[in-house]
Amino acid sequence: MQSLSPKKDTILLYLLSLATFIIFFQLYMVAPLIPELSASFEVSEQNMGLIIPVFLIPYACCTLFYGILADKFGNKVSILTSFFLFGVFTLLTATSKSINQLFFWRMVTGIVAGGVVPIALAWIGQLYIYEKRGRPLGFIFGAIAGGGAFGSASGIMLEAYVGWKLLFLGVGFAAIIIWVSLFITYSRRHAVKIPQKHTSLKEIFSGYKYLLTSLRGRNTFSYVFLNGVFIYGVFTWLGSYLDKEYSLNTVQIGLALLGYGIPGFIFGPFIGKLADKFGRSRLLPIGLLVGGFSAFALIFDIPLTASKIAIIALSIGYDLSQPLLAGIITEIGGKRGGQAMSLMVFMLFLGFGTGSYLFGLLLRFGFPTALLVFFILQMILSLVSFRLFKYETRIKFENK
Repeated sequence: MQSLSPKKDTILLYLLSLATFIIFFQLYMVAPLIPELSASFEVSEQNMGLIIPVFLIPYACCTLFYGILADKFGNKVSILTSFFLFGVFTLLTATSKSINQLFFWRMVTGIVAGGVVPIALAWIGQLYIYEKRGRPLGFIFGAIAGGGAFGSASGIMLEAYVGWKLLFLGVGFAAIIIWVSLFITYSRRHAVKIPQKHTSLKEIFSGYKYLLTSLRGRNTFSYVFLNGVFIYGVFTWLGSYLDKEYSLNTVQIGLALLGYGIPGFIFGPFIGKLADKFGRSRLLPIGLLVGGFSAFALIFDIPLTASKIAIIALSIGYDLSQPLLAGIITEIGGKRGGQAMSLMVFMLFLGFGTGSYLFGLLLRFGFPTALLVFFILQMILSLVSFRLFKYETRIKFENK
């Protein structure tokens, strides 16, 4: 991707962060709506819970190929096309009259939305050296966290007043407005002719094989997946947890969920700077531990205020782990930056979808059992990470 001026690079970073924000806003606003949607469509909460993986898994699978398209046709075309279709299909979701239609539009939206985040991350990898990527990555992951915070909180609160259909219409129109700003920003740069070279499936998958050849690559991508399983598995069902444990109404649930994502939204760039300064080997295990103990706290019969603090801790755990893993992957990718980011987002969202599904299955044994299983998983990950990532300092790591 041709570089803009530093000022225009910053503007583009802000707009890509906004696009990321709105994508994750609509993603996170759906999970707390599961009780309301199940009542509206007259199905069980567990069946309606499938609305999460039906979006996430197609999203994850398609990100594997959006990076290839970006490497072939350019970031501009890929991002603008993907984000425009995301806005259109989000609008069409509001037309759903049955659960099958709702699932269909969510699946199609997941398919088309996968080109924004991985390509934006790859662009950061192209523009910033490894030691300086923490801050811009912090913006993107701060937008992810902020979208999660405001989506989960305001979504369920607004639904009580305007209904779920107007929520999707509002998000769709907001996406189109942001898309227009992106289009104008991209149009101000000089046109670049992209070589039209044919890329075979064999070359595509050999690229992914290369990324997983090194032990460093396998470890990092595995942690992206497993951390995603934990984080989103717990988050998906927090609305139901607050409803059942504290008998909260939708507005109260929204306010309780507001703590999720706020730390990352505010402190994302600062956390990125800490990673650049002190190294990922120190912060990453801490983030995994914080996330794990947040789930552990929710096992017990604790006051609502303590649960809200645990939800904030869950968000902090994500902010101290996932952006740091992304920073490592931008270095692993090298000249295959598009593919590396696609593989990372694939693993992350596959983890999100898998986690929400597995946690839903465990709920037949109750929330304490499900939370305990996920806590044990995260504790194992955190303890092992002290050894696996001990060389991830701020010094540039040669991929061997």
